[in-house]
Amino acid sequence: MATPHQYHQPNAPDEDSDLELDLEELDPLAASSSAAASSPPRRPSKERRKRYHELGARIPLRNLRVGRLRSTRRTQEVEEEDLRGLIEDDDAANRSSGGSLGQSGDDHVPLLPSHHARGSKRRQPPPSALSRLSSNMRLPNFLSSKQNTSGTQLDDGGEGGPDADEEHDPTTQRTITVGHLQTSRFPTNAVSNAKYTPWSFLPRTLYNEFSFFINMYFLLVAMSQIIPALRIGYLSTYIFPLAFVITITLTKEALDDITRRRRDAEANSEGYMVLKFEENSTGNGLAPGKTSDSKRRMRKTNKSGGRLTDIEDEEQRLSPSKGVSTASYFEIIKPSRGLKVGDVVKLGKDQRVPADMVILKSYSNDTTPPNSATIVPPDTSPTLVGDDTNGLLDLGKTPSKPSIAATGGASGEAFIRTDQLDGETDWKLRLTSPLTQNLDVGEFTRLQVIAGKPDKKVNEFYGTIELKPKRHSRYDPHDGETQPTASSGVQSSPLNIDNTVWANTVLASSGSVLAVVVYTGPQTRQALSTSPSRSKTGLLEYEINSLTKFLCIFTLSLSFVLVAMARFRVIEGRVWWASMLRFLILFSTIVPVGLRVNLDMGKSVYAWFIEHDQSIPGTVVRTSTIPEDLGRIEYLLSDKTGTLTQNEMEMKKIHVGTVSYANEAMDEVSSYIRQSFTAPAGEAPTLVTPSSTYTAPLTSTTRTRREIGSRVRDVVLALALCHNVTPTTEEEDGETITTYQASSPDEIAIVRWTEAVGLKLLQRDRESMTLQSCESGNLVVRVRVLNVFPFTSEGKRMGIVVKFYHGPASSPTDEDGEIWFYQKGADTVMASIVAANDWLEEETSNMAREGLRTLVVGRKKLSPRTYEDFSTKYAQASLALHNRDNAVAEVVKEYLEHNIELLGVTGVEDKLQRDVKPSLELLRNAGIKIWMLTGDKVETARCVAVSSKLVARGQYVHTIQKMKRKDLAHDSLDFLRGKPDACLLIDGESLALMLTHFRSQFISIAVLLPAVVACRCSPTQKADVAKLIREYTKKRVCCIGDGGNDVSMIQAADVGVGIVGKEGKQASLAADFSIEQFCYLTKLLVWHGRNSYKRSAKLSQFVIHRGLIISICQTVYSIASEFKPDALYQDWLLVGYSTVYTMMPVFSLVLDRDVDESVANLYPELYAELKTGRSLSYKSFFIWVFVSIYQGSMIQGLSQLLVGVDVSGTNIFQRMVSVSFTVLVMNELIMVAMEVVTWHWIMIASIFGTATIYFGSVPFLSGYYDLSYVSSLDFWWKFAVIAMISLVPPYAAKILGRTLRPPSYRKVRGI
Repeated sequence: MATPHQYHQPNAPDEDSDLELDLEELDPLAASSSAAASSPPRRPSKERRKRYHELGARIPLRNLRVGRLRSTRRTQEVEEEDLRGLIEDDDAANRSSGGSLGQSGDDHVPLLPSHHARGSKRRQPPPSALSRLSSNMRLPNFLSSKQNTSGTQLDDGGEGGPDADEEHDPTTQRTITVGHLQTSRFPTNAVSNAKYTPWSFLPRTLYNEFSFFINMYFLLVAMSQIIPALRIGYLSTYIFPLAFVITITLTKEALDDITRRRRDAEANSEGYMVLKFEENSTGNGLAPGKTSDSKRRMRKTNKSGGRLTDIEDEEQRLSPSKGVSTASYFEIIKPSRGLKVGDVVKLGKDQRVPADMVILKSYSNDTTPPNSATIVPPDTSPTLVGDDTNGLLDLGKTPSKPSIAATGGASGEAFIRTDQLDGETDWKLRLTSPLTQNLDVGEFTRLQVIAGKPDKKVNEFYGTIELKPKRHSRYDPHDGETQPTASSGVQSSPLNIDNTVWANTVLASSGSVLAVVVYTGPQTRQALSTSPSRSKTGLLEYEINSLTKFLCIFTLSLSFVLVAMARFRVIEGRVWWASMLRFLILFSTIVPVGLRVNLDMGKSVYAWFIEHDQSIPGTVVRTSTIPEDLGRIEYLLSDKTGTLTQNEMEMKKIHVGTVSYANEAMDEVSSYIRQSFTAPAGEAPTLVTPSSTYTAPLTSTTRTRREIGSRVRDVVLALALCHNVTPTTEEEDGETITTYQASSPDEIAIVRWTEAVGLKLLQRDRESMTLQSCESGNLVVRVRVLNVFPFTSEGKRMGIVVKFYHGPASSPTDEDGEIWFYQKGADTVMASIVAANDWLEEETSNMAREGLRTLVVGRKKLSPRTYEDFSTKYAQASLALHNRDNAVAEVVKEYLEHNIELLGVTGVEDKLQRDVKPSLELLRNAGIKIWMLTGDKVETARCVAVSSKLVARGQYVHTIQKMKRKDLAHDSLDFLRGKPDACLLIDGESLALMLTHFRSQFISIAVLLPAVVACRCSPTQKADVAKLIREYTKKRVCCIGDGGNDVSMIQAADVGVGIVGKEGKQASLAADFSIEQFCYLTKLLVWHGRNSYKRSAKLSQFVIHRGLIISICQTVYSIASEFKPDALYQDWLLVGYSTVYTMMPVFSLVLDRDVDESVANLYPELYAELKTGRSLSYKSFFIWVFVSIYQGSMIQGLSQLLVGVDVSGTNIFQRMVSVSFTVLVMNELIMVAMEVVTWHWIMIASIFGTATIYFGSVPFLSGYYDLSYVSSLDFWWKFAVIAMISLVPPYAAKILGRTLRPPSYRKVRGI
């Protein structure tokens, strides 16, 4: 049966045409392009192909092609229209350009682009059920729905553009074509810390505002004024205050969120170098015999161009293309938010990774080709790519930056820093896939990455990278052979975590890396580990909310009592419940709507004070709604790396058995090294080996000094060789600078120290290492690296076997060279490996108490026979299929790890941030319990906890790690119950067990401990701990960090503080408060936090007092007026009382302070007493309620007694109102003055200014006052008597209470 694509073509020439037969024999390639349309594809035999090639190499083809074109030009245009549908058939997509069918496994590999790919801009419909079924069940082609087989559409459009089919399902794996526009939409690569969107802002903020009882209460009061029977005074009297409160709050929230968006925009606009790919003219994805639509249209409009146009067209189709890449490329700058899935990004040293990526190629700067478009030389290194991958840059586009070549010498390695992601200080080694490392960049468009669904696991990734075959034929008549279209089908290579760089990590190694974007924006590892932003409300807000509920109940009770005292009778035509509602509205000032206005304005003042404090420069308040909570913190959860420490290691101490060196004593070590590695004068320099004789100077005659010198040389040599550090050179400002790369900053610190004392690591690769004397500049040590045993968290040690070169430095040899095994590691594991000694345990304990990270160094000499036996058994163990790790460990232990000569102990310090020790001590004295949550190792966390004085000297540290059994968890919890003064050190695995099975028991014990250190914590675990403490204790929790891995913890806290880190601003942007150093936190809490809370507490009490006292006056008047629900102070008097006449003096209390900053820092216990909440407790609240009742009763009662209360007599009522209102205003001003502790000029100005404004406005109050009476002496003596009776008793009681029980601030001030 004929194949499905064997259709009849009416315009095709006969198969036995002499012309076609001759052409097929003479020019097989030209015939094949025609045969693709006129006959079914045939797979010729190898012998026949070879004969065609030989013929094609000898016959001049140009004349034959001209003759063929003359005879076939008339029918070709019709054929091409038929060919278009034929080539788009499924099987045609799997043919080589020579016309042969591909393998069945390659049926769905798109080789030929659809003619719709460039022209059509309409959205493609989702695949039909039949098409999906056909792709799975492999239906015959005549049943398959026509699929879009676009191969290479190289565009810079983004996902989600009109060409994207549909949004990608994030729960499924994704297939990414490198350098192409993706067929599915993916999220944009934008960082967002905003709380609101333009659509959610109003609903969310209004919901938050009216969730407070006080706002809902006033909303109901304002709505009640719509009812005529309940209307009292101006409608605006009730609506404007509420509208003003809501407007102020919404404006503050909007400004805060706009600021966050601006910060996000700054991070999202960071520029990155992206490779832009364009198809080469001969590599455009079109098989010979098919031209693009644009060129076909051009030819149709140019029919009069003669046969030369057709000749050029065919020669372009069949032109030699050997050595031409699939695509050319050039570099463009894209902002971070513009990066798309599939983009190839070029990253340099110390550059932040903007998205989750897979590394394709790594190369050093010295292998970068010059800044011009050049033909890339053939790659001589072995490659897994079967096709010829030499590329040619598009000569028409000169890159603006150095172009990138396949560098055979590149190792495909790169180091990254992940401390901003997982908190680990060690650098991570990342590798490129061998499939892509040696692939020319121009061939990257043939790559396809298959990755799993987005996941929050930062240490896990599984994927595959595939290299598709080339899609075009490469025919060269002078080569004598036609290159096949595809070598051997699709090649694939697995991908794992070692091939990835996640967003927010930093490239640490020199050189550059090319990586393809796999996950963007909210689908990156960091974003998935980050909890969404939430609106935070201060504890003071909740306390005031509960107090206003009591005031509302008081108002309701008072209204009911007055109606009951009137015996529920009808008053002025109103039934009793209408009178009760009017009383409720009259007493609405008891629940002060102005309280929220004053508090919100106060928060803005506190934020201004914080941001303009010159002693904590760079501090930014991003959430201005919770400054009072800074004064209520009881738990501080801190990150380690970059927060407490600088993540900069420094070698501080070395002990060689009999003597210890530190600080200035390091100069003596330098002198020993100078003596050991400097050749005598007049002698040629020779290489030094461990067996070389130590040459002591003439001044050093004692045997002890010579022995010490020899031991110092040996330990420094061991430290200079036993590591995984690679030196690199860079040029900065015309100077060559040597930098070091390694996975551990400890090792870099040690190698830097060996350079400082005179022995420099000059060169290092996988096979050799060279050391140079810093004194003479000569090469002094050269070794061949035989074996390396890298550091693991389980083994806690690192070893290396080297063979020393010897002889003259100019012609060294390693024949009969000494073989030595060097090892360094933690004292806990090295103690059983080194030879017996009596000083190791004591010295390591001493260094640990100083907070130093200790490493024990040893060596062992191996005979050639011993090493040969070891090497044989080691190779055998490495090939074991079962228990390979155990087998290798046994061989190493048998031959190497026993009776090692102990050389010395090193102490490396992880540099702390400035003033961390005194800051932690002050915070601890302030009653704050400090937890350290880090992603780093247990040993590192312990050392920093000791060095930072988080753990006090001599304090017991209870360590829980690698706990997997529940019974052991019970034992640990029981132990901690009996020892509440211990510090807990727990790792992430054990913490997960505790939080899963013993959640309540663990947290109930942990919150009582003075310090907790949790290490190996994931970002999610950090956030869980913060939430757990909040939920269990109901106390305020502050979290501080500097990295992207701390964002979840910061957002989960009541107060989040971010430090502007070296590697980015992610934590700073997501935090409520941003600072530049950890030590700024003490002033933020102990000074600004304490002041903010005490000021707001005093301000809220005064506002409540101001509203309550006028309501008591109204109550007394209602009783005297036979319980009529009429207003005592109407219209302007009511509005002016809470605004113009009292607002500024009361608000000026936000400038008050009880102690100076120096006293607050000297006595942090003043901060500790704030957590009791005594500044705004029920006790202090009821004291102010009683004061308000007393003063309101005295002011209104005495005014009615001395002046009268005749409602019918207008003059008497106005006289009474003038006396009582004047006393009321002056009473409030004097009460403010009585409460001030430290005077500020603004306070004085506001009090006297407000009094002046009031008396100046009296002449304009003729509608409320009897002005003639106000100017009389009778008014003034009654005013003075009532004011004294109102003010003197409360002030006397205050003085008496302060004398009997003075507050703490008066004790420390001595007053």
